[in-house]
Amino acid sequence: MPPRAGNVFMVVAPSGAGKSSLVNALLKARPEIRLSISCTTRPPRPGETDGKEYHFVTVPAFEKMQREDDLLEWAEVHGNFYGTPRSWIQRQTEAGNDVLLEIDWQGARQVRSKFPEAIGIFILPPSIEALETRLHERGQDESHVIARRLLAAGGEFAHAPEFEYVIINQDFSAALADMTTIVTAARLRFRSQAARHASLFSQLGIPQTSAPL
Repeated sequence: MPPRAGNVFMVVAPSGAGKSSLVNALLKARPEIRLSISCTTRPPRPGETDGKEYHFVTVPAFEKMQREDDLLEWAEVHGNFYGTPRSWIQRQTEAGNDVLLEIDWQGARQVRSKFPEAIGIFILPPSIEALETRLHERGQDESHVIARRLLAAGGEFAHAPEFEYVIINQDFSAALADMTTIVTAARLRFRSQAARHASLFSQLGIPQTSAPL
């Protein structure tokens, strides 16, 4: 398979750690990054647009994607299927575009099994107290739901060692700068540069495959 110029970034965090805010800010600052849109068999909710929030597909269409191994990861939630299309990500990375997946740790593990070069970024809160405060301040959940999210967060933290990078979101601007640095560094790796600048590497006599360290 030819080297891909684009990278796949997987951003994972427990609820309330600031993942979505950081992802949205990163995409605004680096508009060349493509956000992966999941497909789902659930019907659109009011205000949702096909291709924006999700790709809305039928159950037979989803099952066809499963049979053809065109899902990097998938799960069933409350009787509906959700998944990440594989072919779209391959086309994007082969064209030199970076792709970002906002995902949970289970999905990230599935993606890595099929896309081992994917880059994992785990977002942590500065403390469990700060996480609880943020969950209360956003005003989206009742107290018993927040308690359940905090309990789940403990289990999610245990999977942080599976990721190459960990960002502690204490100061939002600093966390965003850290995430941007990871993106920049990934684009400068030999594999990405060799694929993106193949003609230059050929002209300079540089092999397209890096030697093992």
